[in-house]
Amino acid sequence: MCHVSVGHVGRAIEESGIPTVTVMVKVFEHRARELKIPRTLVVEHPMGRPLGAAGDTARQHEVLNAAFDLLGSATQNGAIAEFPGAYRPRPHDS
Repeated sequence: MCHVSVGHVGRAIEESGIPTVTVMVKVFEHRARELKIPRTLVVEHPMGRPLGAAGDTARQHEVLNAAFDLLGSATQNGAIAEFPGAYRPRPHDS
């Protein structure tokens, strides 16, 4: 069985000329640093919920917008940014 991490996939995509951003939960931040993933957005969310709680489309948009901002602003390989918001267990959509 072959195990491929998100970091390795991101690096392979980058090698083909397509820039990437990986969204990782904080517990895996050390792996992002070890793997030298091109761009990583670290979130204070539980495992399995890197974009936010199910149904919390407002938070999911916030995380994705932060990832796109990192894509446009990162000036060096291995850039790591932290998403400023804490996990919200319930959706806050109106």
